[in-house]
Amino acid sequence: MPHSAPHNEPALNLCTMSKPRIVLASTSPSRLSILRGAGIEPITAAPEVDEDALIASLADASPAHVVEELASAKAHAVAADFPDDIVIGGDSMLLLDGELQGKPHTVERTVARWQAQRGRTAELITGHCVVTPKGEHREAAITALDFAQASDADIEAYALTGEPLECAGAFTLEAMGGWFIDGISGDPSSVIGLSLPVVRRALYTYGYSVSQFWNR
Repeated sequence: MPHSAPHNEPALNLCTMSKPRIVLASTSPSRLSILRGAGIEPITAAPEVDEDALIASLADASPAHVVEELASAKAHAVAADFPDDIVIGGDSMLLLDGELQGKPHTVERTVARWQAQRGRTAELITGHCVVTPKGEHREAAITALDFAQASDADIEAYALTGEPLECAGAFTLEAMGGWFIDGISGDPSSVIGLSLPVVRRALYTYGYSVSQFWNR
């Protein structure tokens, strides 16, 4: 007779199971550079989100809530494909005169934005949603920015480079836009696109350490 397997076979050794990976729900070079600079090489996945429709549906929400919802939509758009991993979604918008400003997209809008914000202080709101197998963490980082009194010639030249067209606030702190930022009050990494302190708090909330994801 064939031998029957005993009922007390050893359980699967959980130590042999793969550890969660970091997945960035974004194709933003700035967000990717932040994680790489911090020792993590994430998987990247492009989320499919109708941002304009989502913003329109949140007309009565606070600015921070709007940006958090955008980050959440991006994270959840790819989280189903990575159920055992940690998915980070982020979104940034500039709050000026009580209105949220997204990406200008065109040279003309970029010039108009800079003419409106130069010499002034505004708030960059960066929303985060970190989805883990144990739960999710949502948080908005708010950083005050002091914009320089940039000249018309520099504003036009900067817009024509194309750099600020797809950036919230129409600038990049880490590149040519750095010429025109006189000061920041808050987390510098959130201005670039992703707050390392927020991601750290999210990991700690669910029992992960930061160093376990470092490249070794």
